[in-house]
Amino acid sequence: MANDNLKVLNALDVAKTQLYHFTAIVIAGMGFFTDAYDLFCISLVTKLLGRIYYHETGDGKPGTLPPNVSAAVNGVAFCGTLAGQLFFGWLGDKMGRKKVYGMTLMLMVICSIASGLSFSNEPTAVMATLCFFRFWLGFGIGGDYPLSATIMSEYANKKTRGAFIAAVFAMQGFGILTGGMVACIVSAAFKSKYPAPAYEDNPLGSTVPQADYVWRIILMFGSIPALMTYYWRMKMPETARYTALVAKNAKQAAADMSKVLQVELEAEQEKVVEKQHNQFGLFSKQFVKRHGLHLLGTTSTWFLLDIAFYSQNLFQKDIFSAIGWIPPAKTMNAIQEVFKISRAQTLIALCSTVPGYWFTVFFIDRIGRFAIQLMGFFFMTVFMFALAIPYHHWTQRENRIGFVVMYAFTFFFANFGPNATTFVVPAEIFPARLRSTCHGISAASGKAGAIIGAFGFLYAAQSQDKTKTDKGYPPGIGVKNSLIVLGVVNFLGILFTFLVPESNGKSLEEMSRENEDEDEEGVDMETFRNSENRTVPV
Repeated sequence: MANDNLKVLNALDVAKTQLYHFTAIVIAGMGFFTDAYDLFCISLVTKLLGRIYYHETGDGKPGTLPPNVSAAVNGVAFCGTLAGQLFFGWLGDKMGRKKVYGMTLMLMVICSIASGLSFSNEPTAVMATLCFFRFWLGFGIGGDYPLSATIMSEYANKKTRGAFIAAVFAMQGFGILTGGMVACIVSAAFKSKYPAPAYEDNPLGSTVPQADYVWRIILMFGSIPALMTYYWRMKMPETARYTALVAKNAKQAAADMSKVLQVELEAEQEKVVEKQHNQFGLFSKQFVKRHGLHLLGTTSTWFLLDIAFYSQNLFQKDIFSAIGWIPPAKTMNAIQEVFKISRAQTLIALCSTVPGYWFTVFFIDRIGRFAIQLMGFFFMTVFMFALAIPYHHWTQRENRIGFVVMYAFTFFFANFGPNATTFVVPAEIFPARLRSTCHGISAASGKAGAIIGAFGFLYAAQSQDKTKTDKGYPPGIGVKNSLIVLGVVNFLGILFTFLVPESNGKSLEEMSRENEDEDEEGVDMETFRNSENRTVPV
């Protein structure tokens, strides 16, 4: 039966919030801090890369990365992340969470440093080596998604599990904030030490040779927090749920958790032996019957959310220009432009991104995952349509501030909504032996959506008038039509949310139903349907 659980797992479910919970949040969260820093800091230096390596003599505007190079530099880490989520998610269920956890961190450290040491002064060589190392950086980052979520869910008690997993994910906000702050400090220091004229006054002199160090330092800084965390990751014991339910070593699980919880726990090896019969795999009919719609729900909602979430890059330059945060590029020198862009990102992270994450942490165990996700998708849909339908109205100078406020609310409700819950839920609803794999599949689906959002819409949002497109881009469907499409995407997110069960206040074994026998399924399935789980019947 679902309640016939090992005592060590029951002890974890009812444990009071202790120091080891916060230690686990910090250790796992620092990985996510590094992930966000490494993924988002590249957007702060792409303008600088264009000025340094793609300057054209006699051009009235500073050099910019060609569209294909820009897409590669910004997108290759996403491709690596997608591959890493699938590979390390699978490996975490095969080898154990702890063994794989150290691998991902070291890969991130090495590739962060190597990204800043991209070889040669030739544009092609620099971009090729930068893309190579950022792919493998993304591969390491991808592994952190399923492993951090799974480790935190398996360590947490059932009363505050949602807040603990969301707190790990919320460290992303601080990673984005720190990326902006580091870029501000580095660029301000170089700007003070190496003053230069604006591009319109002296095109060649506006980019000092030392500017080449700025982007390298910013990228390499991401290795420091990851390196600081490595020792503590290696000291964490394997999670009791993996040791007992997957490795089948109840004695070791009890010994590990006795030290963590500081209580004596009985091993109960005989219970582990009794439960060995119910071991269906990911591609079995039994998995499809029990969890098929749940996996469809977690993959589809994460996919749809990331299309909308990562498309925000389309509108940032318009917003920054509208409120005067970033003046025209030709009126600044290269390092000054980095400073202005990073200052703008820091302010957005401080005012919109970070608060949204922590609203989720505070409310997720009070109102539940389902309600937060549904509410988030609903308000994202409303604000996207409110921006899109009267789009011409928002482009008028006197209405630009309203546009900024609407835009900020859209992404506040993404973070206080599906951006957090799509990370939390897959770590709670699948069996221990498939938990990391299923979270990796869900996360990889999200990253596929991120690639579409960041790059598909970069082309789609181009003006329908060929003379008004950005340099090197073909005509698209325009910003207004792109916003309408994104509104529809968010509405689909509302519908697919109904496939995702509510896991608030339930144990992991109760949600995954991995303690049930085959002959109990008919009875327990009806109970499961009639419980407070909001999901389409399987």
